[in-house]
Amino acid sequence: MTMDIASHIFNILKQPDNKFLSQEDFKPVLRELLSSHPGLEFLQNTPEFQDRYAETVIYRIFYYVNRSGNGHLTLRELKRGDLISVMQHADEEEDINKVLRYFSYEHFYVIYCKFWELDTDHDFLIDKENLIRYGNHALTYRIVDRIFAQVPRKFTSKVEGKMSYEDFVYFILAEEDKSSELSLEYWFRCIDLDGNGILTPNEMQFFYEEQLHRMECIAQEPVLFEDILCQMVDMISPENEGYLTLRDLKGCKLSGNVFNILFNLNKFMAFETRDPFLIRQERENPTLTEWDRFAHREYIRLSMEEDGEDASIGSADVWDESVEGSF
Repeated sequence: MTMDIASHIFNILKQPDNKFLSQEDFKPVLRELLSSHPGLEFLQNTPEFQDRYAETVIYRIFYYVNRSGNGHLTLRELKRGDLISVMQHADEEEDINKVLRYFSYEHFYVIYCKFWELDTDHDFLIDKENLIRYGNHALTYRIVDRIFAQVPRKFTSKVEGKMSYEDFVYFILAEEDKSSELSLEYWFRCIDLDGNGILTPNEMQFFYEEQLHRMECIAQEPVLFEDILCQMVDMISPENEGYLTLRDLKGCKLSGNVFNILFNLNKFMAFETRDPFLIRQERENPTLTEWDRFAHREYIRLSMEEDGEDASIGSADVWDESVEGSF
């Protein structure tokens, strides 16, 4: 049944001469949702927020459903993904924030605010120095260099050395949901320095060296690479103990930790100490993804900050109309 609906929706949305859906083809769907969904009524007087919400939803859809990553979403991809069932859920659910996949307003708000915090000059582009501040300086310079070398994904930004909002959406989804296959593919490409499809100890050590240095800088007892390598091999149980493949990583639920160990110091520390708060969260809501839990935590933090500052959602200091494109 869903297959028939998928074909029907595909044919309605696509341009007559195309055999795929582009981001542009989803704009009428989002416009309709924004004008009719009770959970988004509060946005009626803030068109700029409507535009950003719609844009973000479309980027999220393409991140997860357009597996080829070429911006051309095929009927096969539409049928293989969960978009049709999520659209039906959004149609039936009055609280848009309960539609965690793609459409949650709270998720959009978290993504947008994270970008805004980094985009200090508000030109709607961020550079390496901006991104290095992400997550309280969680990432290493070496991994940020790989992102800006456009190894995991080619930027849509036309400005040299700058990441667009769309590029940032892909980055944050990959960074905060390392349990997903798409994220594993994104980070695997970063670590695979010679692009030969395997991660060797030398490649992993190249990234871990910076983590080691950072641990020493904060007077944290350093964990030697040899010990870390044993730990990762035990965790993943690869087919060949001399290297890791993408297949090895996709076959293990703990794979995201490998990447955190290599380039995210804060998450590595949380993993090493087996943060009881995170473990409790996972047990309480086993159906939620890493992304869902992250977005929930961040939304609460942002709401508390906003209450403290007594700031309104559409305040002038958050919006610069010069960067608002017409949607």
